[in-house]
Amino acid sequence: MQQISFRKDVLPLKDKLFRIALRITLNREESEDIVQDALIRIWDKRDEWKDLRSVEAFALVVAKNLAIDKMQKKENQTLGLTVEYEAKADTENPYERLVGNERIHLVHKLINRLPEKQRLIMQLRDIEEKNYKEIAHILNLTEEQVKVNLFRARQKVKQWYLEINDYGL
Repeated sequence: MQQISFRKDVLPLKDKLFRIALRITLNREESEDIVQDALIRIWDKRDEWKDLRSVEAFALVVAKNLAIDKMQKKENQTLGLTVEYEAKADTENPYERLVGNERIHLVHKLINRLPEKQRLIMQLRDIEEKNYKEIAHILNLTEEQVKVNLFRARQKVKQWYLEINDYGL
């Protein structure tokens, strides 16, 4: 087998490792930490490199497993929805912009009231724009479970929104 160099063969993979960690954790800082941990673990296993078919595949598996471990340790806590996800209104009218911002803020508050699993699924699907298969893989669910939870979450947010909008509750 070929001689593997950490500098030439492993370090160039750091962007791929970051992307896979980011896809799982949805957090930039945690993903950067995961990449560092993955690179350390890969370096610690340097004696086994000669037995590997692909150092890239090994590195990706290490990063994926570290990211999944990090998510499980957080017990599926989701990121709070923040202003960075808000869509900017194209209108110039300050009143319409204010009303739009208040509606977005209300929807964020309603989404944050959902159970953890529904909130995470809704965030992955509607904000991160992941497909059902990706969400199912990330959360270790079936695609049907993802669809059912997403439907229930959307229905609940809609119900709460209409109650508040119609009755001012």
